[in-house]
Amino acid sequence: MKKLLIIGYVWPEPNSSAAGSRMMQLIHFFQAQSYHITFASPAQQTEHMVDLTALDITVENIQLNCTSFDDFLKQLQPNTVMFDRFMMEEQFGWRVSEHCPQALRILDTEDLFSLRNARHQAYKQKRDMTDEDLLTSDMAKREVASIFRSDISLMISSVEVALLQRLFNVDASLIHYCPFMLSQEQLTQENPSYQQREDFMAIGNFRHAPNWDAVLWLKQKIWPLIRKQLPDAKLNIYGAYPPPKATDLHDEKSGFLVKGWVDDAVLAMQSAKVCLAPLRFGAGIKGKLAEAMYCATPSVTTDIGAESMQTDLPWAGAIENEPQAIADSAVKLYQDDLAWQRASDLGQKNAQTMYQQKGILAKLADRLLTLEANIEQHRQNNFIGSMLNHHHHKSTQYMAQWIDVKTQLKVLVEDGNDKN
Repeated sequence: MKKLLIIGYVWPEPNSSAAGSRMMQLIHFFQAQSYHITFASPAQQTEHMVDLTALDITVENIQLNCTSFDDFLKQLQPNTVMFDRFMMEEQFGWRVSEHCPQALRILDTEDLFSLRNARHQAYKQKRDMTDEDLLTSDMAKREVASIFRSDISLMISSVEVALLQRLFNVDASLIHYCPFMLSQEQLTQENPSYQQREDFMAIGNFRHAPNWDAVLWLKQKIWPLIRKQLPDAKLNIYGAYPPPKATDLHDEKSGFLVKGWVDDAVLAMQSAKVCLAPLRFGAGIKGKLAEAMYCATPSVTTDIGAESMQTDLPWAGAIENEPQAIADSAVKLYQDDLAWQRASDLGQKNAQTMYQQKGILAKLADRLLTLEANIEQHRQNNFIGSMLNHHHHKSTQYMAQWIDVKTQLKVLVEDGNDKN
């Protein structure tokens, strides 16, 4: 049986974030390819993480800058290693290269951190992001270097694929477009009718800066404009890890209801008439909007929200970037059952066009098989990656070894003091 080691930045929480759902989609894919999976992470385990052991996945807690990971690798000897986000490749990639040189190294980007960060910084400065923001970004240099060092990077957004090729000259052989993968059951599920639904909703992990900004924008600008037209309307806001500053926004009088964690996000989406996702910055594609599509729930979002999620068909709701236009579109969808039905039907059609699991998984399986069969030639053709591996991994190795020795010395000193 083939072995896959996933090194996770966090433990997967499919009910908390799109990243968690995406990770579970990949896990199920590799299990279907007859891999035994070990999921390892230096992060603390959480109450919302999925029970991986129940899925016959081995769970390992690992440490940063520690030789114990080397021993773990030597014993496991995985055929494939997947890094969940570039920071994990930075930290552990050189150890994988040293102890498992033949292992296929996959980077799952989720979204481009550097793009999300550059957009956030530009937004705070009240301007549009430019190419220069990325070209001068330390984070972009780190992230793109990680992409070059990896054998293949899974990209969830076609816009980000194009950006990597245009701005950073990343060869197509190093990138594989792999968006959300939705089952036939999800794409064809029965959903409640217009008459069976009520209220607006917004959803998103509160630890994710774009989501928190969207909640603030709703509270301060957009929701008052909606309530002016619909005085009895309610907005239910769901999401994991709401901080006090979020729950403090809860206001029964204005119908702005911060409900936090929801056990069943799909049921919540199916119960709502309209999903609001006014995102002003961010990257990747949005799990909440894909969910709205297959739940046949019309959504009102922005250009950023809809990025890389559009087909030749119209958007299943509305794309607007100003508070009044967002509010007007939301009210129309909420009140007009014919407009609502048109958008509702488009949602499932768009999801079926973009996220058919069967076709996406077949392309991924073919790509990985081809890569495995030609790995040596593939790496020889990627000279920039080889060069970066050589320099970066050496510097990271020496830094990690220094930290490890420093930690060991500290333990020895503390033990000596205890004995005295």
